[in-house]
Amino acid sequence: MPFLKIQTNKEIFESSESLKKLSSFTAEILGKPENYVMTSLECNLPMTFGGSDKPLAFIECKSIGLSESQTTSLSNSLCSFCEKEFGIPRERIYIEFSSAKGNMWGWNCGTF
Repeated sequence: MPFLKIQTNKEIFESSESLKKLSSFTAEILGKPENYVMTSLECNLPMTFGGSDKPLAFIECKSIGLSESQTTSLSNSLCSFCEKEFGIPRERIYIEFSSAKGNMWGWNCGTF
């Protein structure tokens, strides 16, 4: 049910390994079973932040039951992960958090 998407202008090698790390990390920080986590990593995109094309990222974090009280901690965790794993400075990362009701998230011919 959680979906984490990272878009970056940086070229990231071994994206398969990066996605696996991202998947387990997402499950851990959201407290969700990894077998429901979906991740996406789009690299080497033409992007700018503040008029500069220095390394940057835009992250979408979507999950059922995501609360506003979690977002500060999640922002810290996600920025730290991207800085450590991809070399993207935390001040060059935007994150969009969104929560969905279970009946608004489809899976396996039904909803949650």
